[in-house]
Amino acid sequence: MRAKNNKNIMEDFMKQYIVDAFTDKVFAGNPAAVCILDQWLSDEIMQKIAIENNLSETAFAVREKENYRLRWFTPGGEVELCGHATLATAYVILRFIEPKAEKVCFDTLSGVLVVNKNGEMLTMDFPSFSLTPIAITAELISALGGVTPVEAYIGADIVCVLENEEQVRNVTPNQTIIRDLDGVCFHITAKGNAYDCVTRSFAPKCNVAEDSVCGRGHCHVIPLWSEKLGKTELTAYQASARGGELYCRYVGERTILSGKAVLFSEAEIYF
Repeated sequence: MRAKNNKNIMEDFMKQYIVDAFTDKVFAGNPAAVCILDQWLSDEIMQKIAIENNLSETAFAVREKENYRLRWFTPGGEVELCGHATLATAYVILRFIEPKAEKVCFDTLSGVLVVNKNGEMLTMDFPSFSLTPIAITAELISALGGVTPVEAYIGADIVCVLENEEQVRNVTPNQTIIRDLDGVCFHITAKGNAYDCVTRSFAPKCNVAEDSVCGRGHCHVIPLWSEKLGKTELTAYQASARGGELYCRYVGERTILSGKAVLFSEAEIYF
């Protein structure tokens, strides 16, 4: 859209929503900025908007026939999969754009992602990541601030299994070392006390020190905990400062992630 500013000069503007995902209250979960566009902006402008927002993700979506094309930008660049920003985008579309719809389908770099509305819950059908065990090296221990993991794996990201929930909550990771490790993100996880598993996620490669709630990460850890616990339906908690709850189901090549979302703000941005 275009409008005149107070100097009577034409400039572009659009509406942007900020949604807290995987929570039912503001100031919790993982905030994502959502922009529903009539047509694509340049990659340069979308990246600049993501940097200006300085959130872990800014999502851009354009309606293309029956589906929406969805792209995700971190302050450090575009990524191929993001859970909380998908949940946030679905929330915006199903509340404000197509309030009578019960589901929305997204075409993404990770294939077609379907989000269904079930009352206040949004349910996402995501790809599972296969994990391969890796050696527990001195570098890995240093990345964990001196904590030795019980097990370590790599898929698209690195996953370290720790002894208990307390270790997960108390780890002070070395972001510099994590940035140099393989994988896009770095997740630490353990069996939970009140939940089946607890997890924290770090993404310094994307200029995100700690992700408040990571759907992508749970596509790594839920297959692992499903096998360890002998169950396909699991409750999960992201033990970040903001915290977030996920209700998960493992179905082999797919991981089903459910959670709530809440609107924090809507505004016009000018560029």
